[in-house]
Amino acid sequence: MSTILNVIWFVLAGLWLAIGYFVAGLIFCIFIVTIPFGIANMRLAGYVLWPFGRTVVYDRQSGCFSLLGNILWLILFGWELALTHLVTGFLQAITVIGIPLAVANWKMIPLALWPMGARVVERG
Repeated sequence: MSTILNVIWFVLAGLWLAIGYFVAGLIFCIFIVTIPFGIANMRLAGYVLWPFGRTVVYDRQSGCFSLLGNILWLILFGWELALTHLVTGFLQAITVIGIPLAVANWKMIPLALWPMGARVVERG
């Protein structure tokens, strides 16, 4: 079932979201100081490309630099990304077939808000 949902997700939303996150990640990797944000964007790109059957696990031992990076991320980029996922989820939930896609979009909100110290792992 997750394969079918992943294919539908890829066609309707995943490809464009992944391209956007990947390009933003490349831009962040231009400067040395913003490389952690670039890596976080690459992680987001991989997750939004194929989200079903995967989950996000947070490392509680990631340290104070991760916390500072998350606060900076939240102020500068995170709230816009979370709002985008929220609105897109509402638009997808209009149709019956879009409800699982909307739920997947809403599951991405915490990662869009706090990407530092997070890992995407296979569920199972």
